[in-house]
Amino acid sequence: MLPPLGNRWLHTQAVAQRASEARSAVPAADADLLVAAAWLHDIGYAPELRRTGFHPLDGARHLETLGAPSRLVCLVAHHSGAVYEAEQRGLSEELTQYEREDSPLLDALIYSDMTAGPAGQRLTFDERISEILTRYEPGSAVHAAISNARPYLASAVGRTQARLADRPV
Repeated sequence: MLPPLGNRWLHTQAVAQRASEARSAVPAADADLLVAAAWLHDIGYAPELRRTGFHPLDGARHLETLGAPSRLVCLVAHHSGAVYEAEQRGLSEELTQYEREDSPLLDALIYSDMTAGPAGQRLTFDERISEILTRYEPGSAVHAAISNARPYLASAVGRTQARLADRPV
């Protein structure tokens, strides 16, 4: 569903690659789930799945209709600080239908997304945030959400980097 979207597909492939590289940051039992969530995190951008226009929610709802495992659905719903954008879009209540786990797994998914650029390039966290804030104009829901989510996202990325370096979190 994403290959026709060009850069979105390149980004998705890069996020899946980063997730594969970050497998050691999560419990072994969660490693495959991390990679699966990375491949599916932006599926809600597919035009045929758009219902609300908020891709984490649209993607999660689609996966739910397919009978995907609940944890996978919830990871897609809550990837990369989705709660902050849901607030901007007036969709917080809809998003709360999906449980947000506070775990190394969600941290690693955030890390994978926040270190892959829109065309699949490898970026630092600060470069990725700057890129998003440049791509979306001030006052937009995404710009406001990323600005508000930055400390949360930075913490998740930092915890994952520490786990990858085998340092105390």
